[in-house]
Amino acid sequence: MSIVAEWIALDWGTSRLRAWAMAGETVLAAASSDQGMGRLARDGFEPALLALVGDWLAPDRRTLALACGMVGARQGWAEAGYRSVPCPPVAADGFQRAPVTDARLEVRILPGLSQATPADVMRGEEVQIAGFLKAEPEFDGVLCLPGTHSKWVRISAGEAVSFQTFMTGELFALLAESSVLRHSVAAEGWDEPAFLAAVDDALSRPERLAARLFTLRAEGLLTGLAPELARARLSGLLIGAELAAARPYWLGQAVAVIGAAGISNAYSAALRRQGAAPRLAEGDAMVLAGLIAAHRIGREG
Repeated sequence: MSIVAEWIALDWGTSRLRAWAMAGETVLAAASSDQGMGRLARDGFEPALLALVGDWLAPDRRTLALACGMVGARQGWAEAGYRSVPCPPVAADGFQRAPVTDARLEVRILPGLSQATPADVMRGEEVQIAGFLKAEPEFDGVLCLPGTHSKWVRISAGEAVSFQTFMTGELFALLAESSVLRHSVAAEGWDEPAFLAAVDDALSRPERLAARLFTLRAEGLLTGLAPELARARLSGLLIGAELAAARPYWLGQAVAVIGAAGISNAYSAALRRQGAAPRLAEGDAMVLAGLIAAHRIGREG
């Protein structure tokens, strides 16, 4: 039986495109491709989308596709700009219409969020925040969204009040894959005690991070430090340094961690080590919930 979407939810990042055929808040079908923003020229977005969801489009009307993520970046399909905090994570204003030629399709892209001082931006995470607040509208505290560029976001009265970005995930990838540590750090594997000990080390003396990083290489050469242990310690040192800098966000606050299971569990363990009691929310589920919330706001607005 063929699927005809009432509307389509899109999570369009740098490397992946994910789509859901929707009827109200009900998912009828899901699909994904590797046609992320990073692989497409501006004239390639519509063909990539139609290749994935063309069979869901009604022949006699325009179907709205509501998109979030890097598709709205300056290098994306259409720049969706930013809304300044403090503000709700999504709102009816600012939806950017993308140019299309197919009469069956209407594409609107959600804007990101920005902060003037200190300068900061996010694009995509605001939808995860909206998804979390859809389920917990009374939440007052801090959201941690770990990833390539992790975000710490103060939430109050349904608004993102302020936020700070840390390049922890990108630093981990650069150090593990492109620095001298690539000879010492495994591509996979984990050791929880080694990770937590490194978190403690970095939290207590964050100014010694650069020196502690090189010990991973030296111990590999001198004492045969296992590459899996080195990987866990590298992650612990970087996340510990992040927690040290983000302490004003999480100390004494209600905290929730939103993201993929592996990295979220690591951040949660590190926070619990410091006496926090973070709750966990699955990142993909929050994206879809946030797009549903944005669709409802757009109709009501």
